[in-house]
Formats: sequence, structure tokens, C-alpha cells
Amino acid sequence: MASLKESKTTDGFEEFVYSKSPGYDELTVRAAFRHAVPLKTIVIYCYDPRAAEVPFALAKILPGEVYPGEVVYDKAGKKVGGTATIFPVVVAGGRAIDALRSITIGQHLFGVSNIVVVHHTNCGTSSFTAQGLIDAFKAEEGRDISGVYEQESLAIRNRRETLEHDVKLLRSSPGIPEGTNIYGYLFNIDTDEYTLVVSDPAGNR
Repeated sequence: MASLKESKTTDGFEEFVYSKSPGYDELTVRAAFRHAVPLKTIVIYCYDPRAAEVPFALAKILPGEVYPGEVVYDKAGKKVGGTATIFPVVVAGGRAIDALRSITIGQHLFGVSNIVVVHHTNCGTSSFTAQGLIDAFKAEEGRDISGVYEQESLAIRNRRETLEHDVKLLRSSPGIPEGTNIYGYLFNIDTDEYTLVVSDPAGNR
């Protein structure tokens, strides 16, 4: 296994934090981030390795999208940005509830035009029920998680229903801009086909 390159810095990690920089101005830094990264679309999909190609495939399906893109360097050779327009958020089952914080931060720093939720066939989260997971966790770990997570987001019972649920969850969240287009796709892992199941563009509001 290759060893990680160790930093030569020994005086802590604050020098790597933008808000700790001398003369820090938050609005200026935010504007620089938005200029450096042309983010248009956040794609939420499952961490199942069979779904790893999702953002690559969507870049070919969705007009004007770029993924993975290239890293942009300044004259000093420092990495200062990128050309990708798609940002992936990889979570169990591709459930939207896990992506809310990432979307809000992505919007604040880079701007977001579209959110795409992708669920896939034969997903592991369809192999159990929400109550089954809660019961098993209590029996095996001795802890009650029934009030920790929204139960509708724990398991996949019906692909259309879960995509509709996730799109509604995103649309109703105060952390999602009203002008964002939200879509729900089903990815068939056996045929590599993508089916648009839910379409909720901002103009329909």
C-alpha cells in the first residue's frame, strides 16, 4: 500500500482554512469559489460499486454537462479550480435526505441549477424494511434509532414511490433554492438504461 505524503507543516492546520487567512473577506472568497467552479448539477446516487458510472453517464445524457472534467492550475502550478459541472453526492441507496447539507453548501459556494436523484435496480436498500432495520439495530446494538432518521428514507419499498418521496423532500426543504430543477431517475444496472421517473422543474412551481 502506498504511503501518504506527509505535510511539512508543524504549526497546526489553520493555515489551510480560508476563514483564518489574513485579510479574509467572506464575500470575496465566495465570489472566487463560484468563479473557479462551474457547478450546475448535483447528482445523488448510491455507493454501490455497480452504480459508480452514474455521473459519467449523466454527463452524456444531460445537455451541457461535464464530468469528470479537468483540474485548473494557476501560473504557480497550484490547483485553483475545475471544469466539471456535475458534483456527485454518494450515499446509501441514493436517498436525498443524506444530501441536503451538501446541496445547501454547494449552492452557497458555487450555485446549483439542477438536482438529480438516481435510484438503481437491485439496490441493497430494497433488501430490508425500515422497521426491520430498526428492530435489528435494537437487538444487535441495543439502541433505538426509530427517532433518529425519517423512516420513509431508510429503505426502498417501491422505486417510483421513493423517487417521488425524495424529489418532494428536496423541494420542501428550506435549504434548497426555489429556482432549482429537480429530477428523479431510475438506473437499471443490468441494461445501463436511465429512465426519468419524476420531473419537477422550477418553472412548474
